[in-house]
Amino acid sequence: MNQSESGNLKRSHLRLATVGIVLVLILAVVALRFYRLSAVPPGIQNDEGPDGVYALEVLQGKHAVFFPDWGSGREAVGVYANALSTALLGRTLLAFHLPIALASAATVFSVFWLGQVLFGKEEKSSGSTHLRGLLISGIGAGLLAVSIGQTFQSRAGLRAVYLPLFLSLSLALLWLGWRRRNLWVLALAGICVGLLPYTYNAARFAPFLFLFFGLSFLLPFDSSTRDKVRHAAVPATVFLGMAALIAAPLLIYFAVNPEDFFIRSKGVWLFSESQGNALVLFVKNVWDYLLVFGIQGDRLHRYNFAGQPMLNALEATFFWIGVGVTVWKWRWKPAYRLLLLWLIILLLPAMLTRDAGHGPNSLRMIGATPAIYLLIGVGLWEVCWFLRERFKALPRLYSPLLGKREANAAVAVMVVVSAWVLTQGVFTYRAFFHKWAGTPEFYTAYHTEWTDAARALNAHKSEAGTVYLLPYPTHNEHFQSAHFGFEYLYQEAAPAYIIAATTPHNLAQKIEAKLKAEKSVTTVKLVDWNNDIVGGDADAESHAVSLLAKFGSHWASEEFSSFRVHTFTDVSLEHPWILYERLEPLTVHYDGGISLIGFALGQGMVQLFSDQQFSDQHFNMDHDRSWWLAMQWQTAPGLEVSYSISLRLHDTEGSKVNQQDAVLEDSTPLPTNGWQADEPVDTLHLLDFPPELPPGEYELRLVVYDFETLQPTVELGVWEAEKTLAKLRVGEFE
Repeated sequence: MNQSESGNLKRSHLRLATVGIVLVLILAVVALRFYRLSAVPPGIQNDEGPDGVYALEVLQGKHAVFFPDWGSGREAVGVYANALSTALLGRTLLAFHLPIALASAATVFSVFWLGQVLFGKEEKSSGSTHLRGLLISGIGAGLLAVSIGQTFQSRAGLRAVYLPLFLSLSLALLWLGWRRRNLWVLALAGICVGLLPYTYNAARFAPFLFLFFGLSFLLPFDSSTRDKVRHAAVPATVFLGMAALIAAPLLIYFAVNPEDFFIRSKGVWLFSESQGNALVLFVKNVWDYLLVFGIQGDRLHRYNFAGQPMLNALEATFFWIGVGVTVWKWRWKPAYRLLLLWLIILLLPAMLTRDAGHGPNSLRMIGATPAIYLLIGVGLWEVCWFLRERFKALPRLYSPLLGKREANAAVAVMVVVSAWVLTQGVFTYRAFFHKWAGTPEFYTAYHTEWTDAARALNAHKSEAGTVYLLPYPTHNEHFQSAHFGFEYLYQEAAPAYIIAATTPHNLAQKIEAKLKAEKSVTTVKLVDWNNDIVGGDADAESHAVSLLAKFGSHWASEEFSSFRVHTFTDVSLEHPWILYERLEPLTVHYDGGISLIGFALGQGMVQLFSDQQFSDQHFNMDHDRSWWLAMQWQTAPGLEVSYSISLRLHDTEGSKVNQQDAVLEDSTPLPTNGWQADEPVDTLHLLDFPPELPPGEYELRLVVYDFETLQPTVELGVWEAEKTLAKLRVGEFE
């Protein structure tokens, strides 16, 4: 075989190997990025939701280069991508998640291209260079495609995914344009760099990567430095000028609104006063992020599965070999130097920030992920090259390791890359779709109940004057007035208000204010969540039902998978929404440092009063509505006990027929050991008596006891634990 035929054979095998690897990448991307994307994940996290709400504003003509109002600010690329997708596909889960999935898929192929550019064409004289580029790029892009962490992030609608895409494209274009002195390619690289600030906060560190990498070519500073600068002046001007032109609108915005530049970082910045000792925290951060390479990963459910490390043991081994090689060769190998600088600089956004109580945050290190996976390929290549040099005497090993038959070696590279990627892909697929998707934690992490609510309410064509109320039992500040995923998916004309319902005490004023803000209210539909699914305090939602039943008429209730919808008509807003008119002046001082100083009892709009004789009140029990009991308390200074109460119903023979226990908490909610001494505190409790309760006379009794020890406290001077609050007659009497 002559030299020409041999060269053609090598090229054909290289093309075959490249096509084979690309097909494997396509398979991995389709399986892990797009399979069941319209249903998995089943909801929109509140962290990602603002991009969708801002996208709706863009479609209404409200354009901006930065969106500061919600979600700690949002950069423009994710918002406008969601706006385009929503315009084409409507307000659906698929429309929301598709742009990020596409960006993540494009990142895989950008990294494959970048690996070829950096390592496949650097040495003109070496016949093994193309194989090196194929192996490093194939491993880097392939393992990135099947990463469990990247699978999570690519399907969760997180705007950070745009950062590695534009960073990989800009570096590949810059490398090509600079080598060929092609000003058009350099201009494209500048456009990609200019778009970086519009992607994610961590992109603000990217200019340092380009700065230090560029300066590294001027080392050592000697008499030739000036000639190097002069030679680079024109291409650098084109590249930097285009980048500055694209980034200018955002830079001008931050110059005019400097507070928005720090809108997110000031809450997590390592050197803020609220964080503590910055040096100690930085060292701890560095250690935590080193552990992600083979030991322990992100523990947040929305970013990772079961705290798995970013790299498994095999990947981590080759990664650290790659890091060691780049440290050794950084002076005379620009591609290796680039990966080393990329890794260090783009890990800084993660290492310089910290959330209280959390370990490593994989999202903040996403800018470094292409470098991390390419370094695995570098490590594998260097090991292969080391073995080749050491075992030249063994022909059978020499040939596969890029020896005499390089055409066959190309196929061997394809086989190695494909086998590794497909094997890892199977593990990732099983972990995500079989072990994680469908679990209760999975549904909780993606706030699936809000998607269910939006779909259910969208299916109801509401008439004019209808208002939806969604009291949500949570302490999370992000849920105080909105859930962005629900707002994006909800499309009915009827207004829907989300109300923080941590405790029942302040719901009346919140609901009344929302309804009064509407010009006309004829029907109120209240979402009553299944607390086994969403958690929280069921009393808050039950209290909302009681309020609406008091000031309106209960029409109907509908059951759904994670909630019920109660419909109320003829809701009155003419009188203030207060649950009780006055407290009964019953004072009980307990020896445990707590005192009951008044209570009120009633059902719906009816309150019982002692001057009308509790025992003379006749009530037909409505088991669809709860009785309510409001109590006012005071605690002594230095109280360290967290008290609970037991409300017990006894018949005329003294037998206990019903009991309900609850922890005493204020509206914060704080238990009794957190209350301010001598300040009155109101608590509200809903009494659900059994439907089979026969008509007759009953006593409602109270016991106050230590939540931890279950030891009751007794009334001073009486020394009894049980106190009778009221005598009731339940049922119809002649």
